[in-house]
Amino acid sequence: MDIGISALIALTAGAYLLGAIPFGLLITNYFYKTDLRVVGSGNIGATNARRVGGWPLGLATLALDAAKGAIPAGIALLLLGKDGHGAQAAVFIVAFAAFAGHLYPVYLGFKTGGKGVSTAGGCFMVLSPWALISAIAVFIVVAALGRRVSAASLAAAAALPAAVFLAENGVIPAAGAAVFSAAVIWRHRENIARLANGTEPRL
Repeated sequence: MDIGISALIALTAGAYLLGAIPFGLLITNYFYKTDLRVVGSGNIGATNARRVGGWPLGLATLALDAAKGAIPAGIALLLLGKDGHGAQAAVFIVAFAAFAGHLYPVYLGFKTGGKGVSTAGGCFMVLSPWALISAIAVFIVVAALGRRVSAASLAAAAALPAAVFLAENGVIPAAGAAVFSAAVIWRHRENIARLANGTEPRL
């Protein structure tokens, strides 16, 4: 479906604004009167939320962060479809806007965003579910062996573009996945340094 450039811009902006909602920060502050930005790793995502409120809070943050990726991606896919390179690229642009909102939330002055794993997972739950299952399998194996969430996240991100290429049999989806993957790896650069020197905490 051709929805027009103005509608695409509005959809992209709406995706960013939804993605920028810092759910982990909000629910942790509501239930525990704690600012995630000043405890643990300082990250507003599910892993740090779990440190504050245990697994229930961590899983709630995970689900909400995934939803804010899945909803815009699903709407874009419904309106634009998957036929043709232009439609595929437009869908990935909308999905990436939600993801970018989580990384650089306007509501927090474009600072202290999350690392994007949950929101990217929500996007690919819609865009390429079989590829996401493959990435989750990589995450589980690496997490079980190394007991480090960051290493598992990096491994899953690295595996995602190839998994998308195989699942979707297309260059545009794989290229879009590679952009997501590169952003997740970039956001984990401090974790990479700690993994290299052996100071990254275990799960």
